Amino acid sequence: MSEEKVVVLNFWPSMFGARVIMALEEKEIKFEYKEEDVFGDKTDLLLQSNPVHKKIPVLIHNGKPVCESNIILEYIDEVWNDDKTLRLLPSDPFEKAECRFWADLIDKKVFDAGRRTWTKKGKEQEEAKREFIETLKVLETELGEKVYFGGNETVSVVDLVLISYYPWFHTWETIGEFSLEDHTPKLMDWVRRCLARPAISKSLPDRLKILGRVSQIIKVHEFFYGY
Repeated sequence: MSEEKVVVLNFWPSMFGARVIMALEEKEIKFEYKEEDVFGDKTDLLLQSNPVHKKIPVLIHNGKPVCESNIILEYIDEVWNDDKTLRLLPSDPFEKAECRFWADLIDKKVFDAGRRTWTKKGKEQEEAKREFIETLKVLETELGEKVYFGGNETVSVVDLVLISYYPWFHTWETIGEFSLEDHTPKLMDWVRRCLARPAISKSLPDRLKILGRVSQIIKVHEFFYGY
């Protein structure tokens, strides 16, 4: 596997790209990183690799592109699956289905509510904050007393999907004026355990850089539209 060619196309703030990078790092797979400007001119490589959606992330393995982040995670887990490599999904069909359920819920609930904490104001923003916190409370209950969602010893797809949103938490908390430490302290303990893993901490984008970028977008929007 060390002789294989692995390339990741990504845009640095993306939670979807971050989880792919974390998976590769956790499995100690060497790869080449290529930054894409998704708001500018997209490269020919991206357009050729993902001609349907034209989006990141894309994993290119020996010249073959794989798209959609959670599909990529499963691909990585199936391809690099020897006894020495961390498994991201359980072998049991029911447990695997449960992992897929929670990963899907995170992307549907956390992404949407989190985004609305800074794109909306007033009652809509308050509703977004409520939905976001309630979703994290559900996830905190699911975590229970486990070290990780994957168990007490290792991370799973669910851990990687949820922690990929962590760099955005600071932005949503700052603009929305709330604290996850107050609402979901056990889940924030889980965040700290994840960040203690080098493969995770070095793969996540800078949360302050994300806040700076979002703040700039808000200022531009207010300048042109007045709100």
